[in-house]
Amino acid sequence: MAVHQSAHRSSGFHLPSFRGGRVAVVPGAAGAGTLTARAYVFASARVLMGFVFLWAFLDKTFGFGYATASGRGWIDGGSPTEGFLGHVAVGPMESTFHSWAGAVWADWLFMLGLLGIGLALTAGVALRLAALAGTVMMAFMWVAEWPPAKHLSDGSASMSTNPFVDYHLVYAVVLIALAVVSAGDALGLGRLWARLPLVRDHAWLR
Repeated sequence: MAVHQSAHRSSGFHLPSFRGGRVAVVPGAAGAGTLTARAYVFASARVLMGFVFLWAFLDKTFGFGYATASGRGWIDGGSPTEGFLGHVAVGPMESTFHSWAGAVWADWLFMLGLLGIGLALTAGVALRLAALAGTVMMAFMWVAEWPPAKHLSDGSASMSTNPFVDYHLVYAVVLIALAVVSAGDALGLGRLWARLPLVRDHAWLR
């Protein structure tokens, strides 16, 4: 679709205009071209998912009083994994998760994962790596909650609402979808990232 230059040049910010389901991108801008409205929907989903991971990292680090109580953040000496893994009460990896709870390596791996995935999604770069790391993380958390079980190890009801699908699986599928559609190209640095020589030579970094 042709985009005509205005007679009066302006260096100001231009909002994309939706016409026929497509979005016109200002000529001369990085990654100039035509993006569909769908691309912006995926981009919005990407940014929201990025905030999910970034907020989890920030709350567990500083203890904002939401999921992590004030004064029990990582910087206060608290463990980001001890509470969750230490209270796993069902599933084939129950004892394994208990042994990992509070371990320094587990805390660092988990927190770096949250931060890295959150930053990648927010910026729109390295989405394939983010999808891989995020899917692995979601898989472990799914096993920790073990939705197929009707009862916990102590015999009490698990309160599982679905024997297979929970939000961890939904998050994993969304992460994979964002990587497949290159959701970082809109509202992100995906196109600039893709032009880097290292990324061009190694598609898995895309």
